[in-house]
Amino acid sequence: MEPLLRIERANKHYEGTRALVDVSFSVLPGEVHALMGENGAGKSTLSKIIAGAELADSADICWRGERVQIASPMAAQRLGIGIVFQELDVFPNLSIAENIVIGNLQMERRAYVNWRELIAFTKPFLDQVGLTAGPRTRVGDLRTGERQLVAIARALSFEANLILMDEPTSSLPEDAVERLFSVIRRLKANGVSIVYVSHKMKEIFEIADRVTVLRDGATIGTRRTQETTIEEIIAMMVGRELAARPERERVEPGEVLLRVERLKTEKIRDVSFDLRRGEILGIAGLVGAGRSELGAALFGLDRIEAGTIRLEGREIRPKSARDALEAGIGLLPEDRKLEGLMMQMSVGENTTMASLGRFQKFGFLRRRAEAGAAEPVHRRMRLKAASNSIDVGSLSGGNQQKVLFSKWLLKNPAVLFLDDPTRGIDIGAKQDIYAIMEELAREGKGILFVSSELPELLDNCHRILVLCEGRSTGILDAHSATQEQIMALATMQERAA
Repeated sequence: MEPLLRIERANKHYEGTRALVDVSFSVLPGEVHALMGENGAGKSTLSKIIAGAELADSADICWRGERVQIASPMAAQRLGIGIVFQELDVFPNLSIAENIVIGNLQMERRAYVNWRELIAFTKPFLDQVGLTAGPRTRVGDLRTGERQLVAIARALSFEANLILMDEPTSSLPEDAVERLFSVIRRLKANGVSIVYVSHKMKEIFEIADRVTVLRDGATIGTRRTQETTIEEIIAMMVGRELAARPERERVEPGEVLLRVERLKTEKIRDVSFDLRRGEILGIAGLVGAGRSELGAALFGLDRIEAGTIRLEGREIRPKSARDALEAGIGLLPEDRKLEGLMMQMSVGENTTMASLGRFQKFGFLRRRAEAGAAEPVHRRMRLKAASNSIDVGSLSGGNQQKVLFSKWLLKNPAVLFLDDPTRGIDIGAKQDIYAIMEELAREGKGILFVSSELPELLDNCHRILVLCEGRSTGILDAHSATQEQIMALATMQERAA
């Protein structure tokens, strides 16, 4: 069968870093082709080149058997290529409908906005992905998972023959993932090809026909999913068999470090829990349950209306991020691009941003001391970056996350709220983050760990706090809890105890 898309000898470098080295890749009509590799392997770079968002240094690209150049996203759209980026390229100040039709060749250009026409055009695509918010809703008012659905709906609206999906389920709850898979199967049945970038092995083996693995910017090989195993794919990704993670020694947490009682904000209604020294307390719940909102309250981003927060026995009421930092609370946000990093600033500047007071003398920054402090935490996180001086925006998504984590390792707060820190992270990097969490716990820190993946919570936490509609509905011992028990508490709604 003639490939819909074939790429040969694709090369790309960024400021001395070789992102792609003679990469070869092809997609057949009507297939779901997974693209896998560790963070920094070149997956997103290859996807952006196919979608016209990046230009390769050199590449032979054939579309339906004819050699083409994809010089821009508009050129890709004309060919019939759409993309859902891992770092969502939505406009928060525009409505859902405007985000879907902007630059869309399927919509006729007019001198004025015809809302009736916009709504009629966009509503079927919103229904396809299961987004209940109205087309005129401002995207900035949506949660991260809902924004991801908007990006997917936009790609569907292009009537593309090939859709690239870069970590499309990273912010979606289970029901939305199943809905997305149904959409993908329907597109496949209609002859549409999907390039599916993900680190989630279960998804790859459920939805993909073939999988291509990249490592260090080079193509390692392509396998049919029915003829390979998870172990083989992991070995291709990391260049070796990934050793089984040793069973974690269960260290008994110490005295109460953080006590939250009847906490209430505009977005959460009644949350109570204790966090002990050396404890990793998981936070579970469906989208909209209040997981991220709890972090925003503790970090002074949302106004506290009622309830108390006691850290090391003293009552605090953070009204800003500065207040929270001074009290000893850090927040690693869910959306690193919009809320965590300064994308045009360097790796080093992002790392030291929360700790600048340590490097000042007479009002001047001591750059050598700043660089000397950043390097050890970068090594600890196994960060892959050509230097500390390059823009953090030029790194892969996974390495951006490691920079964000490095910022808090350097700041060293007593309590660290991690909001889905392994989203979009490969298997090896996940193991690194789990190990860092355990190190911090052994040092007596308190870790609040939000995750959408229940097995991840069960494997890494001492206890799990479950939220539903802004209320705490129960706390389970992670050693004996089951996914079914967590989901039962996560869906209690007004029956919450």
